[in-house]
Amino acid sequence: MTTAVARILSGVAALSPDQWDACAGTANPFVSHAFLSALETSHSVGGRSGWTPAPIVIDGPDGQPAAIAPAYLKAHSQGEYVFDHGWADAWERAGGRYYPKLQVAAPFSPVPGPRLLLRDPALAPALIAAIEAVTDQNALSSAHVTFVTPDQVPHFEAAGWLIREGVQFHWRNDGYASFDDFLDALASRKRKAIRKERAAAVEGLTIRHLTGADIRPEHWDAFWTFYQDTGSRKWGQPYLTRAAFDRIGERLGDKVLLILAMREGLPIAGALNLIGADTLYGRYWGATEEVPFLHFELCYYQAIDAAIARGLSTVEAGAQGEHKLARGYAPVPTYSAHYIPHPAFRRAVAEFVTREREAMAAESEYLGELTPFRRG
Repeated sequence: MTTAVARILSGVAALSPDQWDACAGTANPFVSHAFLSALETSHSVGGRSGWTPAPIVIDGPDGQPAAIAPAYLKAHSQGEYVFDHGWADAWERAGGRYYPKLQVAAPFSPVPGPRLLLRDPALAPALIAAIEAVTDQNALSSAHVTFVTPDQVPHFEAAGWLIREGVQFHWRNDGYASFDDFLDALASRKRKAIRKERAAAVEGLTIRHLTGADIRPEHWDAFWTFYQDTGSRKWGQPYLTRAAFDRIGERLGDKVLLILAMREGLPIAGALNLIGADTLYGRYWGATEEVPFLHFELCYYQAIDAAIARGLSTVEAGAQGEHKLARGYAPVPTYSAHYIPHPAFRRAVAEFVTREREAMAAESEYLGELTPFRRG
């Protein structure tokens, strides 16, 4: 059997969109050439960002990429949403050097998706072995594959990686014809509360849904202001540059949905979503005016409206947020895979992951009882 040979590229842009997307597919925009190259050309990754693109590629017999890992050398643990700061502190207290580490991810995006981009599914084990080799040969502390889809987890388990579980809150479209149809599935008290929230949120406002060419530079300027405010409060500084939004708009076109709240013709708040094959992905939100319940309206309820109108099966509204439960979003497990070459460090992390998984299972069971749907 011929041994697969892997190569490391300088970035996503080293391949053509056709070459990359032949492996990535078209279902999830966050692993597309359009999205990942937009981060590179806008300088949101690379340079001093702490995210150095290093895609790992295996070519097929035809000389074209057949398996790709969207990998980055990381100088910190920001923008990942699967927190390993405690691991880094422990390793460095023991005299090790945790950074740089290898991260296989969609940067700044806690969105489950494929992390082994496979035109040839048989190459999954070889691609994992290549990720391990890059880690070992460069004396990196570890490799982390975050927000990997459940169907790819067994590949990492077979390779002996540690599997970590988390939880997000997703909305499922149970064949609803309208938002009112969805509300009919809820308990009466929850149904009334949501209607009251929606009415209060939009009083005096106009809500606009914009996609593709309808999103003009002035809309991005307004959203950039919203994003900077939210980013500076949450993370200290925004991850994306202003140019990233232009690039995303240009390259993803009708896969971008920008929802704006307008007062007297001027935007005061906005939520940015990307549209996948069967999922609406909520990503960023911000506002220049405090309006009660407007965050819930733009990020959760308007997203449900948009998903129903498009026949999408799911809304993923980002990381964390138990407040989503009362609004019809249910707990869903998320997964990451971790390669730790050092035996003692691996044992310590494995013990932590086991304890965390037990706690997460109990939490997920508890959260599942809090959904607002009618019982029986």
